Amino acid sequence: MQKRTPPGSLASRGITVTTLTGAGVGRGSAVGPVLIMAEHLPAPEATPFTGDAAAEIERTLAALAETALELQATGERAGGEAKEVLESQALMAQDPAIADDVRDRIDGGVSGEYAVHEAFAQFQTMLTSLGGYMAERAADLGDVAQRVIANLRGVPVPGLPESDVPFVLVARDLAPADTALLDLTKVLAVVTSGGGPTSHTAILARSKGIPAVVGADGALGLVSGGVVIVDAAAGTIDSAPTDEAISAAQAAIAARAAAAAEPVTPGRLADGTAVPLLANVGSAADAASAIELGAEGVGLFRTEFLFLDAASAPTVESQEAQYRELFAAFSGKKVVVRVLDAGADKPLEFLTDDGEENPALGRRGLRALRAHEDILRDQLRALVEAADGTGVDLWVMAPMVADSEDGAYFTALARELGVRVAGVMVEVPSAALLAEQILDDADFISIGTNDLTQYTLAADRQLGTVANYQDPWHPAVLRLVGEAGRAGAATGKNVGVCGEAAADPLLAVVLVGLGVTTLSMSAAALADVRHELLGHTLAEAQELAAGVVASRTAAGARAKAAEIVAARRAADDAPEH
Repeated sequence: MQKRTPPGSLASRGITVTTLTGAGVGRGSAVGPVLIMAEHLPAPEATPFTGDAAAEIERTLAALAETALELQATGERAGGEAKEVLESQALMAQDPAIADDVRDRIDGGVSGEYAVHEAFAQFQTMLTSLGGYMAERAADLGDVAQRVIANLRGVPVPGLPESDVPFVLVARDLAPADTALLDLTKVLAVVTSGGGPTSHTAILARSKGIPAVVGADGALGLVSGGVVIVDAAAGTIDSAPTDEAISAAQAAIAARAAAAAEPVTPGRLADGTAVPLLANVGSAADAASAIELGAEGVGLFRTEFLFLDAASAPTVESQEAQYRELFAAFSGKKVVVRVLDAGADKPLEFLTDDGEENPALGRRGLRALRAHEDILRDQLRALVEAADGTGVDLWVMAPMVADSEDGAYFTALARELGVRVAGVMVEVPSAALLAEQILDDADFISIGTNDLTQYTLAADRQLGTVANYQDPWHPAVLRLVGEAGRAGAATGKNVGVCGEAAADPLLAVVLVGLGVTTLSMSAAALADVRHELLGHTLAEAQELAAGVVASRTAAGARAKAAEIVAARRAADDAPEH
């Protein structure tokens, strides 16, 4: 598969990048020696167990409990998003269904080690068959099994290698516990042969600001100790870099560090045009780092964390407590909340339909909530009550809105329940094309470029075989963004972007040129985008956007953007006569 390389990557600067490609996480790059993580413990042998079954059951259940406590303790040390991930793993070790399965297998004549191995493998197979988000949780189950087996054997759990010098960590995949405890003074970048952009490795690497390339086929063939260049922006690993490439990479790293060290200011263009820079957050725990990195508010608060592990919808009171914690951190600032976006890769037994052949095109987002309006009403009530007295500027939006009828339904219900500013997400082409109609009722729109790209190019964002289509630089996607931007200008209403496209610095400038008024991204990307915006006026951003949307391919759009910027800088540097 040919990898498309964005401006800011080494390849866009004329430096040849060879060998491996994968899904890049973050915008940074790194140069350093490879250190390969040790493989998993060997699987237990399926030999008959002739010992005391009752004692073996007791010993194995104790190992499960011990593993849960170790994961919880690791989560407490890690804090933040990592704590939630590790607590989720601890719950896997305590799952009564797994404990019952282990007990039955030991009674059937196998050892505790083998019972654990097989019980967890069965659950892994089940999750893998569900695909998407659930399939990527299967790796977490495998890690829990390894930890339990290590406890039964009395040996250390395979984990992170130790080194006296900084290194590029290469692994088949990283367990959440390993990623959570990465030593940022030593780990320059992470490369995995497994996983994908929504795996816990990717999620935690992104939250820590570590450059990463996941799902890089052939990564385990890299030579331990060999120097590589990892370019997360391009999703590449150069396994045989030239001196020229290393120098260019080091210069890019230094430039990025300098940008990050610049004073934190509100987002704006070179001519002073304000472009508020907001953060995407998944829980209240993300708030502190977002504020520290200069977020001017929250452009996307994902509320799924309250629902995904629940057997039934949480109460108004339990939701309110969680929301209030986040709102308190952003008092006086805008917080845009997306109501529950379930379905597709995030099924919920109490909300979404079973057996949909193509759930990405099924009853997800607002469609699912309309079928269970009581859940939507409870969430809106909880949000309004939580915001009361916090001083937060609460905006609420609905996902998976197809047209103005969807938008009118949601905004009317939100206002009925006390939401002052109600909007919708533009994630499907129909919503982009009908954005002006939608804005007759909605107070704002926010573009989810990940899903908009998926639906525009008919390429499942969870499917690796069509990953090359999942590219927000595609002119078709950008033309739809332009339609939404024109609708915002015509109605005088805000048009935001909260998808990953906003985290690409040069693409962020293009989006502003297309009429986008606010940008929301992972907090780690704020400094890069802030720095890039300051290098362009609004007129220049509009010129850039016009050149890009006239391209024929995503690669062509990137090349055109790089060409326009290079020509402009060459003209600026030319001596005056």
